[in-house]
Amino acid sequence: MIKQNSLKKILYFSAFVFTLIYLTWRGLYTLPIQGSWFALIFGILLWFSEIVSNFTAMILVWSKSKTKTVQKPIVDPQDFPDIDVLIVTHNEAADLLLKTVNAACHMDYPDKNKVHIYLSDDMARAEVESLAKKFSIGYIPLTNNTEAKSGNINNALKHTSSPLVATFDADMIPYTEFLMETVPYFIENVQQRLEDEQVKPLGFVQTPQSFYNPDVFQYNLFSEDNIPNEQDFFSKEINVFNNAHDTAIYTGSNTVLSREAIAAAGGFPTDTITEDFELGALINSEGYKSISTLEPMASGLTPYDIPSVINQRIRWGRGVIQSVHNLHLLTNKKLSLPQKLIFLNSYLYWWAFSRRILYILAPILFTVFNTQVVVANFFQLVALWLPSYILVHLSMRDASNRIRTQRWGEVQETIFAPFLVLPILLQTFGIKMKTFKVTNKNATSSKRDLLYALPPAILLFLSILGIVTFNYGKFGSEIMYGSIITFWLCTNIFNLSFSVLFFLGRPIYRASERFLTEIPIQVFENQVCLLETKTYNISENGLAFSSTEPYYIKPDTVLTFYLFDKYNKRIKRQGTIARVQKLGDSWLYGVNLVEADEASYLEYLLLIYSAYNHSLPQTRDPWVTNFDRFIVNIKNRIQQAKPRAYKPSYYPAAHLAIPIQNEELEWTYFDYETLVFSSTISTTENVFHRLHVDSFTLILEFIEEEAPQRYRYRIKNIEELYQDHHFRTYIQTLIKGEQTHADVLAY
Repeated sequence: MIKQNSLKKILYFSAFVFTLIYLTWRGLYTLPIQGSWFALIFGILLWFSEIVSNFTAMILVWSKSKTKTVQKPIVDPQDFPDIDVLIVTHNEAADLLLKTVNAACHMDYPDKNKVHIYLSDDMARAEVESLAKKFSIGYIPLTNNTEAKSGNINNALKHTSSPLVATFDADMIPYTEFLMETVPYFIENVQQRLEDEQVKPLGFVQTPQSFYNPDVFQYNLFSEDNIPNEQDFFSKEINVFNNAHDTAIYTGSNTVLSREAIAAAGGFPTDTITEDFELGALINSEGYKSISTLEPMASGLTPYDIPSVINQRIRWGRGVIQSVHNLHLLTNKKLSLPQKLIFLNSYLYWWAFSRRILYILAPILFTVFNTQVVVANFFQLVALWLPSYILVHLSMRDASNRIRTQRWGEVQETIFAPFLVLPILLQTFGIKMKTFKVTNKNATSSKRDLLYALPPAILLFLSILGIVTFNYGKFGSEIMYGSIITFWLCTNIFNLSFSVLFFLGRPIYRASERFLTEIPIQVFENQVCLLETKTYNISENGLAFSSTEPYYIKPDTVLTFYLFDKYNKRIKRQGTIARVQKLGDSWLYGVNLVEADEASYLEYLLLIYSAYNHSLPQTRDPWVTNFDRFIVNIKNRIQQAKPRAYKPSYYPAAHLAIPIQNEELEWTYFDYETLVFSSTISTTENVFHRLHVDSFTLILEFIEEEAPQRYRYRIKNIEELYQDHHFRTYIQTLIKGEQTHADVLAY
């Protein structure tokens, strides 16, 4: 371990030294001083962008090297103080709020009388007030709010008084453990300060922003099974690194704050659109520390549609720029140097999109428009640029390996870059947004979203044109001397191709999100327990369970299900079979749930949303490369373009190979509802009426010749046969593959 840490220090130090040498050389010898004014200005901007890129990389590496482990303290349950839980809503739908309120009311706490939950509604809506009454929680309305979310929370703070305050966005559903995982840090901090006045007071505890549905990157790029949510890199890595300097960034939800710290900072700031980021910094500037935990303690709904995501990022970017200006960061004497670097890094992040555009345009200008913005030859770049590039890349891979790679970060930057450059530039010069836009979580995709693909498509075309014109007619050493230009063009083409694929979108089929989870379940038919098993997945509208035995269940039969939560409480739901499919050695039964009474529905919602959605990855799959993702995208889009009719199977099915005695026939398929014969005999000679199997007779009705020499029949008396225990046992052995031959007679 010591040797490994030493090697990392050598790597980081080498990256710093070689990068310093490279950037110095770039500024002294490679700027196009003899070129046009445009080329010179672009060249300076490009050089400055490289400086900032490497500076932010070094901050990340430095933060990673200072990582401090934060462990939840063990405290006396009697020490848990009163806490106000503020669920902040603007115009969100009542059914979305219901999930959050329902979960908040079931959070664990030693004395639940100390938990005071409020709906803070700045639209003063009757349906929200009615929701608050239904759950017997507080309702704090606000009319004529002119100060956005800050005004709403500040108003709620006037009507509450607990020493701790938890804040939740309307869609952020807390897990039952949320308070038990966050409040102990404050209890321990109070005890430590009684023993030592030099200990900093704790301002807030931030838990990761987590989402129960795939984000637009995961979904549009067919990567929801191998890359984490795009925001996880900040929430679970960068913000956790910030613990080393007691300066975790406040992200607005899933957070517990000290009321005293909020008051010391002057309340939620009203002169910014990222009040959370600025309040956190103000709390730190008042001498309070802040920490970020690693495990998600709430999950929300991330928008699917492209316009909402872009508008969200524009708002975040503008807000951080505005807040950093409000803080007078560089001259703020209340913040330490490490704290300033943390907030400066947040500021510079939003300039990464402008830098990405410069990196894309530089080789295009040279190869397509014959404008040189870097004056250097191949050997100089190999000697000075290449070592720096490789060492920084290796350092970044070590610093961000768990959640994402540097390459995937470049893809994400490329996607957003064309749409964030201008808003960030305008905000930097003090030109603010005219209106505050709340992210629309209910928006859906439309064909107009394809217009967003135009900017990356144009840049992609120019990059391809550049690589063709630059390399056309070159051979041998000429290609080698231009290989670095070709490398950057290829990199940009790859990233831009992902960007175009992203904006092409992907159809949304599910009405509600599906959670992979194994929950004990009992399945009843007509008050008879068919089996006890576990769920395979659950959603608001359905569930799936697995069975090692095949069961014949009519699709319109209403089954009763009893699911058991972690407290072994029984939750009742009803539903019908929607599909049956083979899953290894078992069968997977998909169920459409029917409407339930309100109490059962609320209990079921808790079961779904009480923990992280393990259908989605928390870390990246190291075996899946960006190239793999690209190939998967192309394959899926080709497959998507092919028309296909999907007919679900309602019964367990088996592919057989059982000969029939009196004919040149083979029994090849059975699914309770139908069976299939294969034969070389003509269709007319294969219309049978009965199939005798051992002691059972199946009465048949000819349906069709579904393919040459394949004949499908309907089993007319299956319900009558299924009442016979011997028949059920025999068919189960047949479907499970335990019966490989039989006395079968068709007539």
